[in-house]
Amino acid sequence: MKKLLIAAGLIATFIACKNETKPTETDSQTINANMPNADFDKVLEAYYQDALKLNPLNATAEGDNRYNDLLPNMLSDDFMAKTKAHYTNYKEQVNAFQDAQLSESQQLSKAILNWECDINLERLTFREDLMPINQFWSLPLMIGQLASGAGSQPFNTVEDYNNWLLRVEGYLEWMASAEAKMKEGVTKGYTLPKSLITKVLPQLEALTNATTEEHLFFLPIKNFPEDFTEEDKTKLTEAYKNLIETKVVSANKKLLDYMSKDYLEAGRTTSGISEIPTGLDYYAFAIKQYTTTNMTADEIHQLGLSEVARISSEMEKVKAQVGYEGDLKSFFDFVRNNKELMPYTEAQQVIDHFNNIHATMQPQLEKLFDLKPKTPFEVRRTEAFREASASAEYSPGSVDGTRPGIFYVPVPNASEYNNFMDESLFLHEAIPGHHYQISLQQENEELPSFRKTLYYSAYGEGWALYTESLGKELGLYSDPYQYFGMLSAEMHRAIRLVVDTGIHTKGWSREQAIQYSLENEAESESSIISEVERYMAIPGQALSYKIGQLKILELRAKAEKELGDKFSISEFHNQVLESGNMPLAYLETKINTWINANK
Repeated sequence: MKKLLIAAGLIATFIACKNETKPTETDSQTINANMPNADFDKVLEAYYQDALKLNPLNATAEGDNRYNDLLPNMLSDDFMAKTKAHYTNYKEQVNAFQDAQLSESQQLSKAILNWECDINLERLTFREDLMPINQFWSLPLMIGQLASGAGSQPFNTVEDYNNWLLRVEGYLEWMASAEAKMKEGVTKGYTLPKSLITKVLPQLEALTNATTEEHLFFLPIKNFPEDFTEEDKTKLTEAYKNLIETKVVSANKKLLDYMSKDYLEAGRTTSGISEIPTGLDYYAFAIKQYTTTNMTADEIHQLGLSEVARISSEMEKVKAQVGYEGDLKSFFDFVRNNKELMPYTEAQQVIDHFNNIHATMQPQLEKLFDLKPKTPFEVRRTEAFREASASAEYSPGSVDGTRPGIFYVPVPNASEYNNFMDESLFLHEAIPGHHYQISLQQENEELPSFRKTLYYSAYGEGWALYTESLGKELGLYSDPYQYFGMLSAEMHRAIRLVVDTGIHTKGWSREQAIQYSLENEAESESSIISEVERYMAIPGQALSYKIGQLKILELRAKAEKELGDKFSISEFHNQVLESGNMPLAYLETKINTWINANK
């Protein structure tokens, strides 16, 4: 997820995070773990199928093409009413089954589905709909990826091309609703900070000013499959031109005009979500949603300060190792501007570098991991339309494995690309981070359908950050600057605990958050600005990385201590990965059970 594209614009459905309630202990005399309840499984499958109908973009992302022509207006009262009914109905259905009627695996599925329903019903009590667009995660960005043909929306058949024409009609309706919702938000005190509004404007301009042939939505026409007839090509070309010239451009221009004038004027000068109505309550909800814990903002802030101090001490050791005599802050500047760490002249050289990292660690992966995904994997450069404001990120493959998992790398200027964090970045975003965790979950035939694509940020991002600590075990970090890159990446996530809570609960300004980050990490100033504005746009999400990583490290240390010679790192990784993404409390229960069974 860095951030995951599966979340783009669809926080409600792509990120379902959990609380700390422990799974119910089972009575082995009444539960037969090998005899699942068939009726309960039917409810789980019905839940999954109805969720795909409710959110057809999710279906497309998972490689299910049945609803590729649909895009409901997720801002409408009708959609929100259907969403509320969906979760209310299935919460009642799963709770009609007593735990004693279910296998242990089904009990876990019941607990997870209950949490799904509870967190989404709670989400609906807040007015997220009044701030529908931001520069980081929102539907226009996701639609842009789909429109380009580089995302999950297929453009392989004439039907595929026609499906997209129909889906865009739904998007145009959403755009009109987004403007109406923002106008309502202005009257009720729900607006974005001005600094974020200014970052959205270039994204809309790119879809307004381009000629038809250079428009993002025209790219599929430039890449027709070879088996299309000339008649099909002609009809589709005219249809896409008409869509762009008479609808898409004008809709984007209308929204751009509103956001660049009236909405920008009404934008907040404050940075934190606490400045909107019920903002502190919303932030407490966001903490629960993203960290899957009941931690408070103050607890997380103090944890962040402690981690920043610890990692700073480790950084001092690297500084001494390379013989740098200045203070740590000046060392950050030295690393940021070290031309030896910027050896590239072309973007493809950056992509090749990541593929070389993969090749270096390949032999060691066999020792640390028994479970490996079958889903293909690729490294790609981020698309030009979003490259300037994007971070490196992972996009999951399809559930059936036919679409590869993709590690996207933005390279807006190859000559300024600093590679000192590349080894830790690859471990996190690609292998064995997001690609292993997500692909193994999707490929797991033992999981019910709805659990194959669940993404709990604390677990998923926590796992990815944990894998950064495996670099030396995987044959990486031999260069002290790459090891410093790992420390910098961990520091970056520790700073998030301080800055995110500072912005949203302690009155920190955007500038104060940027300055704190500059003083404590080696990221470039432009990158730090983008990150701080990300925290402003998506309160709480950035907390999930460090909270999840620390829990997995804690569980590994406990297993190593209690199992001694019986501890197996590959088996520990199996235990973490084999049951898919889950709330941290459930993972802790699972690891403790494994430890006790193997003492």
